[in-house]
Amino acid sequence: MGCCGWAVRGGRKTYYREFPAVEVQQTFYKLPKPETLQRWRDEAPAGFVFCMKAWQGVTHPPTSPTWRRAGVKPGKTSGYGFLRPTKEVGRAWELTAEAAKALDARVVVVQTPPNMPADSQSIKNAERFFRDAAASGFVVGWEPRGELARNREAVSRICSLTGIIHITDLLRDTPVTTAETLYTRLHGLGPREVNYSYRYTDRDLENLAAAVKKHTEAETAYVMFNNISMAEDAKRFKALAGV
Repeated sequence: MGCCGWAVRGGRKTYYREFPAVEVQQTFYKLPKPETLQRWRDEAPAGFVFCMKAWQGVTHPPTSPTWRRAGVKPGKTSGYGFLRPTKEVGRAWELTAEAAKALDARVVVVQTPPNMPADSQSIKNAERFFRDAAASGFVVGWEPRGELARNREAVSRICSLTGIIHITDLLRDTPVTTAETLYTRLHGLGPREVNYSYRYTDRDLENLAAAVKKHTEAETAYVMFNNISMAEDAKRFKALAGV
């Protein structure tokens, strides 16, 4: 368990002492050089687990405001994003895979945005993309958002056909398939899909622990907090869960 990012004062060295795992976020906005990721891997203590978020070129089109932090100008007519079968998405995944190998990442999180279409073509594209991505040598997890996330039948079919895992916020939704790896990202509670300003209550964390325990088929469970108070909430959950 841990946080989506180095969310503690003191940076990585302090984080290593606080948590056993991290989901690296820099890889989504702008991929660090492989040498940088290898250095992080080498400086981490034995047994520390890295996961990472796939580069946004795979999932988000250039119209997404997240591209402002990319350090590149993809062009409004480029083929980036939405898992489409384009050379841009293909290259973006190659770079993501290179980063994952340098980091020795256990899980690569592919988070598709809420404005990704949920039509038949997008579903076909997702199936094709994940079939190829699943052969990369690490666990691939998909966190769909928006209308596509609500099409649980399509998500279930894609996960079952390709062997990827379905990532959800366990306090909001359960995965559509079972797997040896359980991965949950906590984005806060409320009426909207995310509520990053939310602080989890003790009851919330107790419910989370119970939800994780229900997945007896999972040999490994990753619980990653992704809210403003993630470090504090993760520490409290760590103490409650005894991990």
